[in-house]
Amino acid sequence: MTWWRSFRSRAQARAAGPAAGASLPARGGGGWWPVVRESYPGAWQQNVTVNPETVLTHAAVYACITLIASDIGKLRIRLVEQDTDGIWRETENTAHSPVLRKPNPWQNRIKFYEQWVVSKLAHGNTYAIKQRDGRGIVTALYLLDPTCVTPLVAPDGAVYYKVGPDKLARLSEAVVVPQAEIIHDVMVPLYHPLCGVSPLYACGVSAMTGIQIQSHSSRLFANRSVPSGVLTAPGQVDERTLEEIKAKWHLNFTGDNAGQVAVLAGGLTYEKMAISATDSQLIEQLKWTAENACTAFRVPPYMIGIGPLPPNTNPETLQILYYSQCLQSLIECIELLMDDGLEMTKNEAGRPIGTEMDLDDLMRMDTASKVKTSAEAIKGGGMSPNEARFRYLDLGPVSGGDSPYLQQQNYSLAALAKRDAKADPFGTTPAPAPPDAAAGADDDADDEDPDALDTAALAVAFEKACGLDERAA
Repeated sequence: MTWWRSFRSRAQARAAGPAAGASLPARGGGGWWPVVRESYPGAWQQNVTVNPETVLTHAAVYACITLIASDIGKLRIRLVEQDTDGIWRETENTAHSPVLRKPNPWQNRIKFYEQWVVSKLAHGNTYAIKQRDGRGIVTALYLLDPTCVTPLVAPDGAVYYKVGPDKLARLSEAVVVPQAEIIHDVMVPLYHPLCGVSPLYACGVSAMTGIQIQSHSSRLFANRSVPSGVLTAPGQVDERTLEEIKAKWHLNFTGDNAGQVAVLAGGLTYEKMAISATDSQLIEQLKWTAENACTAFRVPPYMIGIGPLPPNTNPETLQILYYSQCLQSLIECIELLMDDGLEMTKNEAGRPIGTEMDLDDLMRMDTASKVKTSAEAIKGGGMSPNEARFRYLDLGPVSGGDSPYLQQQNYSLAALAKRDAKADPFGTTPAPAPPDAAAGADDDADDEDPDALDTAALAVAFEKACGLDERAA
């Protein structure tokens, strides 16, 4: 608990000033006032109760939340730095890399970000408290129960958080911490900047309707799909006789005995009181509640098995659509909050650093697409062979593959502009012949060139110099 004592002393020091020693009244009183969060907007006026835990049992709601959380959780978060060319490249840093790989002792990064997203989607808010070492570097992040955290606003506008005891976060008692010690991810602040609104607020009523339909169907099928009804007698029947008939009917024709043949006498008639599943369009109603949940979470229905895939669309396009309309905002928020929460500015070399989630883990291509994409990237000069091998094929570098290549017949735009600036850029007009070139063409064959070398004379002179002519004689 050494880190907790150190953290508490720092929190108390940062809270010094108008908030130091102040009590926490519910409202006003010259101290702090909490941000009031209503579990369901307008629920007290409409007398409608939507329990988030019950809503999560709806299949479509559960599928949407777990799909989004698992897809974001599997993305590897990387520490990147900006090089001299302005390109962000992955790097390592002793201050930030360890907490990115393993945020806390009992969670790996996948489960950490899954819980992060589930808390945000189900409750509208995610709170992570920081653990620092003696240097003030963040060494661990603990996700808090969102129902036990209350945002507070001081009279001077400073933001604090009242955090209840949390054994997993190693908080043995309730504490008020400043904003600098909490990472707060807000879903959509419809009513207050510090209070996110969960998508359950939009689809809660329809989800409860779906749950009630399923509960009614469960009771119906428990009665062998025989709806309840009314026994009618033609005349006056005393109360004792009614109770006997009711008890016998319930014993012989309900539950396990539902569907048995009943023989009615004395003018008794049976009339169904509840409508059947077909008459109530049960399947259509259930499908509507599921589609309404997809609308609230912005998940394409086909992603959770509701409805067919859009026609004439390839899988990569569908994945990009799902990312852009559902995941992108959530991912960007996590990256920015991690940059601020870990207090990333520049590394030891003075270069900007930050976090980035690897989208290649989400948008994986099949083998044929990888080969085609890498070939096109190399052919177009956009990538060197080694870059394409590493990016798309998971292969190592080869000798001579570090430079991009283009074919020799390709010309730059500047060279083509110079060609087009000529009077005859394509050379369609033949060039005029030089003066006297045609007239002297025949004479050149007969005339001797005064500058031409006499090879025969040179041969004789060489033989004389070497004495070859004397030996021959």
